[in-house]
Amino acid sequence: MTENTEEDDLQFERAEQEEDLFEHHNLIADVGQDAIRIDKFLMKRLPNISRNRLQTIAKAGTLFVNGKSVKSNYKVRPKDEISVVLPYPVREIKLIPEDIPIKIIYEDDELIMVYKPANMVVHPGYGNYSGTLLNGLVYHFDNLPKKEDYFGRPGLVHRLDKHTTGILVVAKTETALTHLAKQFHDRTSERVYHALVWGDLAENEGTITGPIGRSKKNRKVFQVYEEDEEYGKHAVTHYKVLERFGYVTLVECKLETGRTHQIRVHFKHIGHPLFHDLEYGGDRILKGTTFTKYQQFINNCFKLIPGQALHAKTLGVEHPVSGERVYYESELPEGFLKLLEKWRVYSKNV
Repeated sequence: MTENTEEDDLQFERAEQEEDLFEHHNLIADVGQDAIRIDKFLMKRLPNISRNRLQTIAKAGTLFVNGKSVKSNYKVRPKDEISVVLPYPVREIKLIPEDIPIKIIYEDDELIMVYKPANMVVHPGYGNYSGTLLNGLVYHFDNLPKKEDYFGRPGLVHRLDKHTTGILVVAKTETALTHLAKQFHDRTSERVYHALVWGDLAENEGTITGPIGRSKKNRKVFQVYEEDEEYGKHAVTHYKVLERFGYVTLVECKLETGRTHQIRVHFKHIGHPLFHDLEYGGDRILKGTTFTKYQQFINNCFKLIPGQALHAKTLGVEHPVSGERVYYESELPEGFLKLLEKWRVYSKNV
């Protein structure tokens, strides 16, 4: 394995941010442009791209001329405005196959949906080169019949944090990777999260808007920046209250954008950090009484989950080949369910 630095892995993580998975190329054909297939045209103008990859991209619908999707045999005309949307290449890091139990929700030749438990890192990175979900998926893929389009490693189109549980979709072919990543980029995928947050939210539903960027003081966490600052990327989270417990609230969240730690950062920003969020201040008593009995109750609640109370409950995507909707829901993990039950009992007796 090649030696990796922390900065290398931060770059890898940035490349895996959902809406940052794509790079855009915009070109305008010359006035005197000869009629030529668009794949040949682009091979001369884009670095390190093969004709096969361009054909895959065209098939996935991410090759445009004058605003309309075209096939790879389209003949370029003078003054054509060409737009290409490409998945960023994944930084090469050796993935060691490991026989790690994986709960498979759905699988076919193009994609796989899995349930990620708490305490599992999705991909190798600084300090985590083994025991990740991708290590387990590589082992699983190595024991499957290979398709011609299989590109040798699981294709990530989104991620879940180490302590976040729930459904994750992974591409098995380059066609699926391009198609699925475009859905996340275009915000056509369906994602619903459940989160337990500190405090009693004033409104039953609402929207949190605020640019998110990596903290300048601590590069392992993120924060909301002012709209007029250049630092930070546009982020929008919609939520509605599902259940109130007085000192904490269960909410449903829908992401309009896909920034790293988005739900966690946005709720901290409005003064309601996620319950037991170790990085964003939710791992201490923020609401409630000073009684010793209450403090013990909170500590017992903290012990039920290893980190933030956040669960990716539902995920829906368009199948990259059939075009049909693939949609699944997952139950809250046992610790999260026990946590909610403890709060239900407590809130009734207060």
